[in-house]
Amino acid sequence: MLQENVNLKPFNTFGITVHSEFFAPFTSVNELKSLLSELKTKPLLILGGGSNVLFQSDYNGVVLRNEIKGIELIEESDKDVTLKVGAGIVWHDLVLHAIKNNWGGIENLSLIPGSVGASPMQNIGAYGVEIKDVFDSLEALEIATKKLKTFTHEECQFGYRESVFKKELKNKYVITSVTFKLSKSPVLNTSYGAIEEELKARDISQPTIKDVSDAIISIRQSKLPDPKKIGNAGSFFKNPVIPLKQYLKLQLRYSEIPAYKVDEQNVKVPAGWLIDQSGWKGKTFGDFGVHKRQALVLVNYKDATGKEIYDLSENIIQDISERYGINLEREVNIIH
Repeated sequence: MLQENVNLKPFNTFGITVHSEFFAPFTSVNELKSLLSELKTKPLLILGGGSNVLFQSDYNGVVLRNEIKGIELIEESDKDVTLKVGAGIVWHDLVLHAIKNNWGGIENLSLIPGSVGASPMQNIGAYGVEIKDVFDSLEALEIATKKLKTFTHEECQFGYRESVFKKELKNKYVITSVTFKLSKSPVLNTSYGAIEEELKARDISQPTIKDVSDAIISIRQSKLPDPKKIGNAGSFFKNPVIPLKQYLKLQLRYSEIPAYKVDEQNVKVPAGWLIDQSGWKGKTFGDFGVHKRQALVLVNYKDATGKEIYDLSENIIQDISERYGINLEREVNIIH
């Protein structure tokens, strides 16, 4: 049943007060099909956890919230398990479920906000692990035909915070379930970031997947604001990938500039470092600003508008471009 003029503040982690012309949750594929039949020609937005969107204004159309649940064990061997997971499951709940059963592969993705359905769209990643590393397939409903289609790993065209659902298939499908393959005897990835330091501080030399998860949760909580307390969408910008030649030139002027090798010709530069060095970290402008502990995170302290936060991101992008000749891209989906 479509509801009219619904306040979307509880459904976006930025906590922006905007209204949707129409709104409805759905808990099954059949319910989704039924709602799509009611839409006629209205603009459509599918929301999961609302953790990767910034609303600039009221939404003149229909917002459907994906609440399809369920975690189904569909295959098991001595080495691994295959899980089919409803797109409306909270991502971190899936991580905790896997850890409880000692299934490895997603522990490095602990505490990432959002839903399971959004994870392949973004190819979410953290601490050296990306969704594509454990992804098997997904099911999605084509909006135009209301037909369910299965997408393989290859068909999803995963890239850095990218997939086919953010490019040519954007707004054409609704992801309804995602299938993952997790390991019963995982190789732990502890070399990225401060994981090893955190484990050492806890006096853990033989970590379990739970130890790794706990360490990452602790690191994330020390750096990132809780969206339940301060409105934010996590990392607002992607880490830019630039040619090695450009990096070497920049290094002559900024000797401390860090980078991570992508391939023989390109390196990834931390966007947080660029923003921090440019003096934006911790800056506040009334009700909004850049977080004091993490320069990648833009925050709504109270009652900021989406337009104010968008304009702040635009000013940061322009400043970084002028200083370093690097074009930052937003990771967050901007809804006009």
